[in-house]
Amino acid sequence: MSNYYLAIDIGASSGRHILGSIENGEIQIEEIHRFENKLHQEDGYLCWDYSVLFDEILEGLRKAKTMGKVPSYIGIDTWAVDFVLLDGEDGLTTPMISYRDNRTKGLDEAVNRRISYRELYQRTGIQKQIFNSIYQLIAAKRDFETALDDAEAFLMVPDYFNYLLTGIQSVEYTNATSTGIVSIAENTWDDLLLEELGIPRRLFGEISQPGTILGPLQDEIVERIGYSAQVVLPATHDTASAIMAVPSLDENDVYISSGTWSLFGTETKTPIVTEEAFRLNFTNEGGYGNRICFLKNIMGMWLLQSIRRELEERDKTDYGFDQLAKLAMESSIESVIDCSDARYFAPESMIAEILSYLDETDQRKPATVGELAYIIYHSLALSYAKTLRELESITQLKYEKIYIVGGGAQAELLNQLTADKTKCTIFAGPVEATALGNLGVQMIASGELKDTLEFRKLIAKSFEIKVYKGENR
Repeated sequence: MSNYYLAIDIGASSGRHILGSIENGEIQIEEIHRFENKLHQEDGYLCWDYSVLFDEILEGLRKAKTMGKVPSYIGIDTWAVDFVLLDGEDGLTTPMISYRDNRTKGLDEAVNRRISYRELYQRTGIQKQIFNSIYQLIAAKRDFETALDDAEAFLMVPDYFNYLLTGIQSVEYTNATSTGIVSIAENTWDDLLLEELGIPRRLFGEISQPGTILGPLQDEIVERIGYSAQVVLPATHDTASAIMAVPSLDENDVYISSGTWSLFGTETKTPIVTEEAFRLNFTNEGGYGNRICFLKNIMGMWLLQSIRRELEERDKTDYGFDQLAKLAMESSIESVIDCSDARYFAPESMIAEILSYLDETDQRKPATVGELAYIIYHSLALSYAKTLRELESITQLKYEKIYIVGGGAQAELLNQLTADKTKCTIFAGPVEATALGNLGVQMIASGELKDTLEFRKLIAKSFEIKVYKGENR
């Protein structure tokens, strides 16, 4: 009988528990719990509520017991860059502040005065994003006078939840690389960089590879949920988990992990830190199996999510993503926005920001909700096409196929526009890529599957992959 595996996948807006197993030669999955992940203001900062999130983690674990489908293995993945600083009594020396808080504004320049952007990229391979952990640590040092001195451990968000479950402190590799303080040459913390920035090295424990079986649940957790299980480190960075589930068998294919962010790139065996890669702001994040996720961050479905919330508040009606897509398909407007512009990162009003950009660039403003949605879909497809050309220039390869995984794989209009603009064949699916990648690492760690190749073949067999054709280049 196959094991049950449980992927706890927590994103920036919601989390879910996905139960998985292998039955009759296919992967079967079932969502057993879903919950919101809301930001809140705490002491003037935009924060995550870790206690609510951990309660939801336990609630989903209890539901598995109630259903009679007790998992043998459990894995947690979340977004990247955010972390906690633990004191000697397991308390936090700062709130769990979100990467969307503006506390890091200007700190990239402060770091640049000590170590140049180019040298930082050469040493860590990570693109400059103002919310990277390196800048958040400098902000913590500035805003909380004794936060670093009082702390005894630095843990990324999924590592912290794993610690609460098992009592074991460990920092997983794929998420650690997102910090901007891991040496790409050594795959461990950059001691010299930490020293240069005045960040205590003692806070940073050993980095563990995805696939590591961390250990069993603590006794107190077993008492609360009614069973024991082994906690496995998947690729705890949700992007790396999603890429793990790309059903491509060709090393030279392109992927888009399409969700709140669109992560556009390819897998490589070694980092790429050339001048061109630096100039175009591509990043080298850790992946499963000692692979590099060489990719670029594009604003993604965050644009659509934001206008949807505003429209619902304004019009006092529900706008589902399917409805927005239908309205967009019935519309046509040539106006476009630059999806890479930082102005769309966390505006007070996404709609107002888009309209302002169109005014500034003398483009026609949308007259309907459908035209507004079409501008976003069209702009994203153009952004994908531009990024593809950049990727081809950096790698000196020509790509004919693009695999789109994650929630955005359901956006048929965007998929077709992407095929048209990139002139590539688009393979869309699976939708639950992040949870599946999480489950896949657990299945390999347990010995039920051999390796990534076997897992990806199983993905292609188990889930519908839709194909969209573009014109050949």
